[in-house]
Amino acid sequence: MIRRFLTSIIILFISYSVYSQDSIRTSRDIYIARGIILDGDTIWVSEIDEVYIFPEKSFNNFWQRRRYTRLIINVKKAYPWAKLAGETLEEVNAHLQTLETEKEQKEYLKKTERELLDNYTEDLKKLTITQGKILIKLVFRETGATSYDLVEFYRGKFSAFFWQALARLFGSNLKLGYDPHGEDRLIEEIVILIENGQL
Repeated sequence: MIRRFLTSIIILFISYSVYSQDSIRTSRDIYIARGIILDGDTIWVSEIDEVYIFPEKSFNNFWQRRRYTRLIINVKKAYPWAKLAGETLEEVNAHLQTLETEKEQKEYLKKTERELLDNYTEDLKKLTITQGKILIKLVFRETGATSYDLVEFYRGKFSAFFWQALARLFGSNLKLGYDPHGEDRLIEEIVILIENGQL
């Protein structure tokens, strides 16, 4: 009798606590979902991550499939560097706003450039020419400016001309833009999938 009484009290207590809250903790895991009451019914509400679905790729032959697979590999290598470039540029611009004189700004830019060269030159040298071309496009995607324009703005016209000539020697172009709806559509799809954790 006491056992039934205790069981009844526990059930009443649990049901009361469930109805008095707007979230429910399941017993099997730690997932907490919101519950809303609509016309007297309790509805379990859950948010799911956004998923991107692109048309399935069809390839006419093995080489087309291989080229697409290589593009995925190359974008995965170049994208983190483009992301880092965008973040670094934001930090540099924010810090430049705090400096009062042009001399302080130039000293800060030289110091930052030295640090970046010391930290990343060896890793960037490991990128292939194709990955470098993709990086130039992705830098434009992240910053809204071509690599040429960035070098010209921060280092001057002579430096921009020098680096453009060097890039041209290796079959690249610092003035490359980014067209996510045209020429660079596949790169954009791959980047979106990477950002969303689907690739």
